[in-house]
Amino acid sequence: MSNYQIHRVKIGKTEQLDALARECARLYSETLVFFWRTVRRKGIWLKPKHLMRLYTSHKLHAHTADACVQAFFAALNSWRERRKSDPDARPPHKCKWYFRIEYKRTAMHHQNGTLTLSNGKGNVPLVLSWPWETPKTVVIHWTGTQYEAIATYLQERPAALPHGELAAGIDLGEIHMAVSYDGTKSHILNGRLLRSKVQYRNKLQAKLNSRIDRRMKKGSKQRKRLIRSKKKQLKKIEHQIRDIEHQQTTKLITTLLQAGVRTVVIGDVRDIRQDLDVGSKTNQKLHQWSAGSVRHKLTYKAEWRGMEVALQEESYTSRTCPMCGHRRKSKVSGRMFRCTNKRCGFSFHRDAVGAVNIRQKYLGCGPVVGPMARPIGLRYTPCACVAHSEKG
Repeated sequence: MSNYQIHRVKIGKTEQLDALARECARLYSETLVFFWRTVRRKGIWLKPKHLMRLYTSHKLHAHTADACVQAFFAALNSWRERRKSDPDARPPHKCKWYFRIEYKRTAMHHQNGTLTLSNGKGNVPLVLSWPWETPKTVVIHWTGTQYEAIATYLQERPAALPHGELAAGIDLGEIHMAVSYDGTKSHILNGRLLRSKVQYRNKLQAKLNSRIDRRMKKGSKQRKRLIRSKKKQLKKIEHQIRDIEHQQTTKLITTLLQAGVRTVVIGDVRDIRQDLDVGSKTNQKLHQWSAGSVRHKLTYKAEWRGMEVALQEESYTSRTCPMCGHRRKSKVSGRMFRCTNKRCGFSFHRDAVGAVNIRQKYLGCGPVVGPMARPIGLRYTPCACVAHSEKG
């Protein structure tokens, strides 16, 4: 699995960028029209190599022109996957006026803090101030107010680490994103900021939907303007939520790796929403709980560092005492677990108890002996360097 880092740079708006974006849109649109016309009249589904030879541009680098054609076929493949679960999914069918500009390594020259992007022989290149190393690809797209360059840097995968017996259990939660226990220490990913972002998104969406539905006429300019504003604001919050998830999961995996963990055992909560009705407010929290996204990020980041990942069935792990094995009849209220067995008296953080029991289930080891160290909190740190997966 590949891993990469990205740099985002705002580069403003110029006539050169507009002209390049229009030329890329022309190639994409012509590819789209010719492809579907061939399917409709001849019943032939063309391949990318056929149209990359047909559609070229004297205003773009050859590989930038190829990227426009490849973008259509990438959208086509995405539609084929999506329609397996959604029969109403539509294939790419809209022509573009502007389209993203993609430069590959062959079109770049980096020297003295300047990145020169070639637009083909005889054309003026695009020059950017670039204090970093030469990227693998640069994609320039319109953000709604200006153009932004997204540079991709592939990272070398570290050598595989020796797999030992040290394992860590991870309990995914809605209040705390994830809680781990490695046999000695427990770590808690603070979920306060993530929850506040989700709550703000819900309130903002409800407020804007109310304004759109009740106060504005359909088709009016004011309504269209507000819909565009709504999409922009919600997209910004989604990016913030994704950034929090990335940075927090990276911090947890890095902490476990430094502690010598070789196996990560994640509690399996994939079926928790099925046939469950716990009230409108709690139902909303469960359906907006990003457990799958967090599990995916933990999995690929751990595997990329040479760690093994396993899923463990986690029924009653938050109700069972890890010291005496006594199971509570009711769910734990509050954040502290207290064993109801009078002879035991064990108490610990509820989510950490879940992580302990998940680890014990996987290893089949005995109960906890003696008092446990207080959990260590891992807070969100803005502007941290985060590695992202190509799969999401």
